[in-house]
Amino acid sequence: MGKFTFNINRRNYTVDVDPQMPLLWVIRDYIGLTGTKYGCGIAQCGACVVHVDGKPIRSCVQPAARVSGKKITTIEGISENNDHPVQNAWIDAQVPQCGYCHSGQIMTAVALLDDNPNPSEEEINTAMSGVLCRCGTYPRIKKALNILLKRSKS
Repeated sequence: MGKFTFNINRRNYTVDVDPQMPLLWVIRDYIGLTGTKYGCGIAQCGACVVHVDGKPIRSCVQPAARVSGKKITTIEGISENNDHPVQNAWIDAQVPQCGYCHSGQIMTAVALLDDNPNPSEEEINTAMSGVLCRCGTYPRIKKALNILLKRSKS
């Protein structure tokens, strides 16, 4: 066990956990933020994506000790009123079906657009292909991103 401090969504938290505990469980079980989902536990599905120092990571395999002291953003932290432009585009394109993967999808899209505000179709496909959606809402996800890109150009 060890004490680790995290800055999650602009708030500091200190927890006493096993250094190898995945960040996902710190976020969900110790901090109480449940928007980040457990999907596979092996960094393959992307449901657990959060941002660490602005970069998307799979929190299900990231040991707590490795990210202690870093700036972490979860789906709850990308906007105060659920009004981030990506969230709005998701709503406008009626993306969610079951919705389970969408925190990971949205966090991946936010990271992509923060890094590259005008991605090509290929860059979108590459970035978003790593987050699985069992419902198959990929066409809606792509539609949402296209809506967002059109808005940013106007």
